[in-house]
Amino acid sequence: MDPVIDVTLRTALALLFFVAAGHKLQDLGRFRATLAEYRLLPAGLVPLAAALVVPSARAAGLVSAATLLVVYGAAVAINLARGRRHIDCGCAGPAGRRPISGALVARNAALAALALAGLVPVHPRALLWVDGLTVAGATAALAAFYAALDRMIVFAPGLARLRGDA
Repeated sequence: MDPVIDVTLRTALALLFFVAAGHKLQDLGRFRATLAEYRLLPAGLVPLAAALVVPSARAAGLVSAATLLVVYGAAVAINLARGRRHIDCGCAGPAGRRPISGALVARNAALAALALAGLVPVHPRALLWVDGLTVAGATAALAAFYAALDRMIVFAPGLARLRGDA
């Protein structure tokens, strides 16, 4: 894998986890209540985002990210199977409440696959200034794509009701 792809992937995942941690830290009480509602997850936090941006912790950070995403996706899937669709996913932080859905399971599976794809060996080469611009632009594009996908997940159930699909 080209180092620019590697750095972009790790930077985008780190950004995702930093933002997610920020949401949770804004209201730790609500975060703890959300975790408790799943009735599956431990209450500990993993210092994951930092591990993703430290080159020497690359593999551990990527495996930890994938593991966390799979565990969270499994927790959502188990609760959906139990019929507990009312649970707040905890994705929006204290700003909003969002019920769990199958789309969150699919999103986490895709993100976990991307994290694992980051384990492909990197072919070293000298990074140039243009590579920095590429990483910044690609990370911004991935963040915008993720935000758009997140909005689609939020609004899709309401749109289905408006069309009469649900």
